[in-house]
Amino acid sequence: MSDDWNAFITEVEPAPAADGPLARRRLAVKDLIDTAGIRTTYGSRLYADHVPDRTATAVQRLVDAGAVVVGKTHLPEFAWSVLGQSPWYGTCRNPTRPGKTTGGSSSGSAAALAGGLCDLALGTDTGCSIRLPAAACDVVGLKSQWGLISIDGVFPLVPTIDTVGPMARSVEDVALAWSVLTGRPVPEAGLAGLTVGLLRGAPAVGGAFVPDPSDLAEQWVADLERLGARVVEREIPEPAASTWPLFDHEAAISHRATFPSRADEYGDLIREKLERALEVDPADVERAYAAVREWRLYEPDVDLYVSPCVTVDLPPEDVPEPDVRFAISAYLRWVNMIGWAALAVGNLQLIAPRDEVVLAAGLAWERG
Repeated sequence: MSDDWNAFITEVEPAPAADGPLARRRLAVKDLIDTAGIRTTYGSRLYADHVPDRTATAVQRLVDAGAVVVGKTHLPEFAWSVLGQSPWYGTCRNPTRPGKTTGGSSSGSAAALAGGLCDLALGTDTGCSIRLPAAACDVVGLKSQWGLISIDGVFPLVPTIDTVGPMARSVEDVALAWSVLTGRPVPEAGLAGLTVGLLRGAPAVGGAFVPDPSDLAEQWVADLERLGARVVEREIPEPAASTWPLFDHEAAISHRATFPSRADEYGDLIREKLERALEVDPADVERAYAAVREWRLYEPDVDLYVSPCVTVDLPPEDVPEPDVRFAISAYLRWVNMIGWAALAVGNLQLIAPRDEVVLAAGLAWERG
């Protein structure tokens, strides 16, 4: 099939498939994730000709289960953007909403799914990067609970919050891929008897931006209740300090081998972000780490939460990233910091501390 959406940076001739639960499923892999013998650019100019000699654990598990890699998908430079724009590889286009952003940074994975170029995809999510493209392109994506799915062989951005997760056109396919990635059984579908917290707001993760309240989650209440859930209004507590210094500190460490020594080989957007990251106050970093450790001890009094992924109008594909960075990701970023799982089914976001809970709820939702 023709890639009309610039979803792939590198297309691959599929290898013979192994037998298994994913036999002959076409797999698109975000180009942040290593694949032995296949060019892996990390969306950058620095690694434009990089060919790893290893395959990331997550990819290998899917291939061993029968999936066949068909390409390495578009992403913004080093996966540090909420849009599908790249100074080196062009703009990824949205098959579902032409002219609108695909979201980032797993832009190509979502576009390839929406455009029918693959059956499964792997993405990464450090602040919104699976769920935002899933919402923008109307596919399904799992931001796994932190630490469950191996990030071995993935170029790091912020290791304290980096995650890898499966994407597909259905919750059923995401759950099957998740089972292969984790070695755990696919959860039984179920919402009956669960208490769901309706979120009309999102906690701020620090800085000047405060998310606006939204009533968008109201649209899903009747169906959740029809499926046997009890829906109650809830809020998520705020962290005790801004978490951004943690993000900037770890991002600077991830790039210290090449930045600032090779700063001229970075695009303008990420160069500016890294320059700011180098100036972070160590005392603020310590406070951020303490706040995140404390926040991750929070135990909710509901089984899961429901919220939108995106509460603002989807911007055009060529909008300047700083204009929309915080508003478009406000209901997504906090989940990474608290370390929980979140499943995006289009713009519907199901959130809980554990993957099994959001997958079970998502399966029940999909089957109606």
